[in-house]
Amino acid sequence: MKSGTAAVWQPPEMGIHSQNATLYKFKGYSPFSPAGISILLDRAPGRYAVAFILFSILLDAITFGIIVPVMPALITDLTGEGLGQAAAYGGMLMFIHAFMQFLFAPLMGNVSDRYGRRPVLLMSMLVLGTNYIIMGFAPTLAWLFAGRLIAGIAGSTITTANAYMADISTAENRAKNFGLITAAGGLGFILGPVIGGFLGEYGPRVPFFFAAGLAFTNFVYGAVVLPETLKKGDRRAFSWARANTLGAVMQMRQYPVVIAFIGVMFFLQTAQFTHPSVWSFYTMLKFDWTVQQVGISLGVFGGMTVFVQGFALGRIVKKIGEQKAVFIGLTVGTICFFGFGSATQGWMIYAWLIPAGFTGLAMPALRSIVSNQVPANAQGELQGAITSLFSLTAMLAPLGMTQLFRVFTEDGAPMYVPGAPFYASSLFVLISLLMCLRILRKAPLAPAAGDG
Repeated sequence: MKSGTAAVWQPPEMGIHSQNATLYKFKGYSPFSPAGISILLDRAPGRYAVAFILFSILLDAITFGIIVPVMPALITDLTGEGLGQAAAYGGMLMFIHAFMQFLFAPLMGNVSDRYGRRPVLLMSMLVLGTNYIIMGFAPTLAWLFAGRLIAGIAGSTITTANAYMADISTAENRAKNFGLITAAGGLGFILGPVIGGFLGEYGPRVPFFFAAGLAFTNFVYGAVVLPETLKKGDRRAFSWARANTLGAVMQMRQYPVVIAFIGVMFFLQTAQFTHPSVWSFYTMLKFDWTVQQVGISLGVFGGMTVFVQGFALGRIVKKIGEQKAVFIGLTVGTICFFGFGSATQGWMIYAWLIPAGFTGLAMPALRSIVSNQVPANAQGELQGAITSLFSLTAMLAPLGMTQLFRVFTEDGAPMYVPGAPFYASSLFVLISLLMCLRILRKAPLAPAAGDG
């Protein structure tokens, strides 16, 4: 470098979609110099920006799962209530978290369209970290509710993370990039309960502080590596009318077959929420499991689900078709949920966990079948309708399942049946199966992958 020549950071010679180019090339000064900071914000995103997005999705899933194993101990510690009543409180906490996501996901998407992706994503990380500090120090149950409310608002920015990934993707790599997002979320749901189970052995508040540390670390990382992808000329005015969670569902009324399949998805998704809602309370009460044992079991279930959806699904659908894959998934789900509720010893839970992973065949195959029933210009509305459905089940299912657990385990219960939520879930999946059979018998479908 010549004496007296100002050295600055230079961005690489790469397009906005390059995933493999070096983030930036150093020529002299620190990136924290004024010129370096300016270039950091204006450069084209590279692999480190993608890493931030994927880690944000991973973090959202981990921090959701990391507190599942310790919530029973923390709630009982704060309230002095038994596990039955604690489960009811746990369901309310999940309800408020899902309700905030239901309200704020489209709102945050509109805010990012107006002000850009970067500020929304970074603010989300900062708010999440603060939220978990609050929950870690929570002196009363009310503080936990405040924390879950804040987490629901901050977690709704997953919409913005997907928008960011869309901004930096081309037609050739878009599917791969969104596949990475799905994989990151799946990995997080595996790691979260396992990490929470191990950290929970040191106290029910420890996982919250660990989650806060992850969020703050990602905030600092994103502040350094994350450029803006939405140009000012492409931004639009904020519209309350477009921030509507139920509008997409209403638009699907013109496709009666799709509405019927959305009903199938509703019952299936309701059943699947039994796992995060009452799994910890059920296994602790019935088998006297520790926090660590709960975390390991949820990790095994998550691992089986990722294996089925990430590796086995494509091969199975290619061989037997999507409709048969749906039937297999729903049949297995009906049997396995009943098996969970009927288990009399802890090892039986693991015996059911392995086949239960194949329940995961049903939902992706259903989404593919339904997507084939609407034209290309209605795909966005369809996915919006399905997202709204999942938000609704995330609100209603935990509340209903935990209340069902409380009713059949508390003193004076008409019958002592800790497995009642799993029996109900078995019934819901059976209803999905019967509805699916009826739809396919009455309405011809457009051919799907592997279905002649």
